[in-house]
Amino acid sequence: MTTLEKVENAPAERKANPLKSFITGGFGGICNVLSGHPLDTIKVRLQTMPRPAPGEKPMYSGTLDCATKTIRNEGFRGLYKGMSAPLTGVAPIFAMCFAGYALGKRLQQRGEDSKLTYPQIFVAGSFSGLFSTFIMAPGERIKVLLQTQGTGPGGEKKYTGMIDCAGKLYKEGGLRSVFKGSCATMLRDVPANGLYFLVYEYIQDVAKAHSKTGEINTASTIFAGGAAGMAYWILGMPADVLKSRLQSAPEGTYKHGVRSVFKDLIVKDGPLALYRGVTPIMIRAFPANAACFFGIELANKFFNLVAPNF
Repeated sequence: MTTLEKVENAPAERKANPLKSFITGGFGGICNVLSGHPLDTIKVRLQTMPRPAPGEKPMYSGTLDCATKTIRNEGFRGLYKGMSAPLTGVAPIFAMCFAGYALGKRLQQRGEDSKLTYPQIFVAGSFSGLFSTFIMAPGERIKVLLQTQGTGPGGEKKYTGMIDCAGKLYKEGGLRSVFKGSCATMLRDVPANGLYFLVYEYIQDVAKAHSKTGEINTASTIFAGGAAGMAYWILGMPADVLKSRLQSAPEGTYKHGVRSVFKDLIVKDGPLALYRGVTPIMIRAFPANAACFFGIELANKFFNLVAPNF
């Protein structure tokens, strides 16, 4: 029997539990942020650095240069700028994401123990992107502004922290300003989340097929989670660049939102700019998402121990 046949004939799984996934997803999200935020800061700064004038060098020549300058000018704490926003919001963001995924699976499962096909897993993962956008977008908006303030000419720091940033955004433009970039966030997360969960589930299925016990282990969870994170960014990076530029730009810069950002970027910087910042995010993607899924599996084992019927 081939590996694919073993995967297709694997035992059915229990019907997805959105509430359980909500809790375990929140814990996994905290693990993700703590392990990956410094490289996220570098990614955002590379994406949003000012366009150099003719004859001038860019603010950062690459990932290492950005990290070096950030540490030299702001200390190691500079790499953790804006972490309060995702850390505060990460539990509900990942909780909603994984709950949305579980709900998307549950809506497609016909029986209590039915196993989904891979296209169905992709659909369920994409559905999770709709769930998480409503919390993700304002958190991303605040994070990007905190990460990029003080990096341009003059080094002005407009916001003292997450709450101050949210308050000033609301005063300046109401909820519309706070949720700026929501469409770009959804454009990134709907397809990328679908691929994210598809890659994770496929690798875990292959690992189970090769396992003597038929159970997943820590090594397969770490590898599957890391690979899923990299797959997410391969597909989602262009939309993320557009989102970061839109969310960090002064009001009125892009009149038609993400469409204007895309047109401006392609005309002035070329298509390769859609993957600006890909190096740090790929370096970050594997350990951060490995930590996320490891945390989730750890939380699942805890629930199986203390509440096996949950």
